Amino acid sequence: MFAIATTRTIGLQTHQHGVVIGMLGVVMLACALLAGFSMGGGPDRSWLHVVCFAAVLTVAFYVILDLEYPRLGFIRIDWMDRFLQDVRREMG
Repeated sequence: MFAIATTRTIGLQTHQHGVVIGMLGVVMLACALLAGFSMGGGPDRSWLHVVCFAAVLTVAFYVILDLEYPRLGFIRIDWMDRFLQDVRREMG
């Protein structure tokens, strides 16, 4: 039980390097650049595609960051904390 608690604590305190997040941002910008360059050749713009593309990139970036910091965003692990507190209460 102690090894599981230690593994969980280390997993929650270990985060991605800033380089990984920076590269994710660079990939997002490169995708936006290529999509904009592709749409720039036509006479008119499809605003539906522009908005959908921006929304998909934003949601993907947010979900990745939210999964990285599980206690701060919408995706929570409170049920696991309660489970561990119940186990600790039963042990003592």
